[in-house]
Amino acid sequence: MCPQFQAGSRSRRCGAHVRTATQGQRPRSATRVEERTLGGITVLDVRPKGWTENSKVVAYVHGGAHIIYSAKSTLGRAAIFADDTGHRIISVNYTVAPEAKFSQMSDEVVAVIQALLKEGHSLADILIYGDSSGVGLAAVVVPKMRDQGLGMPLAVVLVSPWLDVTRTGDTEFTLVHAEPNYLYERHSKYGGGAFADPRDQKHPYASPAYDDFSKGFPPTLIQGGAKEILLSGFIRLYQALDTAGLSVKLDIYEGMPHNFASRIPDAPESKLARKKIQDFVRMHLGEARRPATTAAV
Repeated sequence: MCPQFQAGSRSRRCGAHVRTATQGQRPRSATRVEERTLGGITVLDVRPKGWTENSKVVAYVHGGAHIIYSAKSTLGRAAIFADDTGHRIISVNYTVAPEAKFSQMSDEVVAVIQALLKEGHSLADILIYGDSSGVGLAAVVVPKMRDQGLGMPLAVVLVSPWLDVTRTGDTEFTLVHAEPNYLYERHSKYGGGAFADPRDQKHPYASPAYDDFSKGFPPTLIQGGAKEILLSGFIRLYQALDTAGLSVKLDIYEGMPHNFASRIPDAPESKLARKKIQDFVRMHLGEARRPATTAAV
């Protein structure tokens, strides 16, 4: 038998079925979780109940203001995504700040994707999913791969994205008392400083809001709540991608706070948001090969 993964505990290899419940989330249906190393980086390989072998995979980049959490402590979020979509998730246990700066962190995610390619996957098989500050890496990995001539993954899901570590968004001021989960003085100020030095914070590889999207970007779903202090960034990215003539959908939920769909997964708004993600993933990555009854949200 394999011990249940515990938030904050040391990594261990485990091929048994586990039930996950992290950060206040309810237990998910049984998933198979295995700790692996890809490209020299530790990952959790999360396979939902009923999953059958196929080439499709989702690379998950967790949030945590760039300074906290791990693949293990956010296992519940990965399990929700796997359970909803039916697809295998590779959750990247990248080095958080201040032990690493923005360039190393995104390089680690790129290394994992390159390792997946060496295993026989193609970029047309890989979707990237990030939430919160994890989006700041997920949305950087794509242009970094593009600029290095490595190609780009198939599509991107960005949930409650933190896209600019400078405090420039209008809603970072106007919604400062509306957002209960993610506050500038407690989170962004210190996390952004640990992630990138002030002189680097507007570099496109630190704050992807400054990227030149005319160079290309995959089909993108941006999702979040109307109470988020980061809302301006969602709109800014949507406008940039849309203006560049790229495929993008902005999906906003009235009255919802930061990362609501995984924090309160059983709320009606969360179920709808998760269904939208499921539909987007199915559209681009295809239907998961597993019994349909296990995909209900």
